[in-house]
Amino acid sequence: MKPVVFLDRDGTLNEEIGYIRDVSKLALIKGAAAALKRLNEAGVAAILVTNQTGAARGYYGEEHIHRLNDRLQELLALEGARLDAVYYCPHLEGAPVDPFGIKCQCRKPEVGMVEEAFAKSPDLDRQRSYVVGDKSTDVELARNCGAKGVLVRTGYGEAVLKGEYQWKVEPDFEAGDIVSAIDWILTDLGARKADAGPV
Repeated sequence: MKPVVFLDRDGTLNEEIGYIRDVSKLALIKGAAAALKRLNEAGVAAILVTNQTGAARGYYGEEHIHRLNDRLQELLALEGARLDAVYYCPHLEGAPVDPFGIKCQCRKPEVGMVEEAFAKSPDLDRQRSYVVGDKSTDVELARNCGAKGVLVRTGYGEAVLKGEYQWKVEPDFEAGDIVSAIDWILTDLGARKADAGPV
């Protein structure tokens, strides 16, 4: 069974600049690719789970979300890193654009995207799963799916910790950025393996 890290996108892997209408404006946070490459090399699945309501709000079409996610993958690949799977939720209850304006089970902190990942990849280990993101909804997703939650201070993370955005949460770890988040996860996985003892 393979450990898994579920990763938010904006403010966690790429810089938070609001709704990205120009695909070329999507830029990685410094060190993000190298951090993901460490997960790849350690045999830890890296899976994107991201709320993307731009299409629901009428800012752009759903195909634009795909282009943004492709851009992310391309930037990671330039540095030898990869995401093992990509999931996004385009829904927002009450939004003006059909068919996206619905209440769904995939919008974080709901667990739909995580459950889809587990269903499609039965080798993923629920007992060794993590969620990394910059919002309260990411930490709450971790709680809802039984994972450990890591809140990064990039993106909206600092505002969450100050109580200025969304709501206060208590993650398992507060990380300066994705680099220190992955450092902590790999250390935690090593400690859990040591605690388990020889097979």
